[in-house]
Amino acid sequence: MPRRKPDPKVDALRQRGCLHPHPEKVTDELFRSTEFFDPRDLVQVKYEMLRRVQVDGHTVSHSAVTFGLSRPSFYQAKAVYEQGGLPALLPKKPGPRRAHKLSEKIVETVRGMLDREPDTDSATLAERVEERFGVSVHPRSIERALVRQEKKRRP
Repeated sequence: MPRRKPDPKVDALRQRGCLHPHPEKVTDELFRSTEFFDPRDLVQVKYEMLRRVQVDGHTVSHSAVTFGLSRPSFYQAKAVYEQGGLPALLPKKPGPRRAHKLSEKIVETVRGMLDREPDTDSATLAERVEERFGVSVHPRSIERALVRQEKKRRP
């Protein structure tokens, strides 16, 4: 079976998080009648879905279905568009993937506190971290960081 040539537009949309997960579900006539409208471009699909309701008077349910999205997706897109315009429809970068507040130094310090006072609860440790380092962390974050550190220590 021959391999398809990579599509640079699809690659760019995927890289930016703008690739529609189900372009085949976009059945709106605009996306069927001209190549300008690309059902793979999620930002364009969302904008046109909003426009269909606002300008053309389509119902939210009908518009969501014909653009391959859900009603909650419509309302979410509407809210962000009203707040920030077209750029707001672009996906946001994902948040941190690791414990970014609790550095190794802070976790070592917390471990030392626990070694000296083993009965100290995580809420007290969180208060001490804030006092000493000026970093506000949730007690559960401290508990998870200590577990991660313990796993690293074990071979």
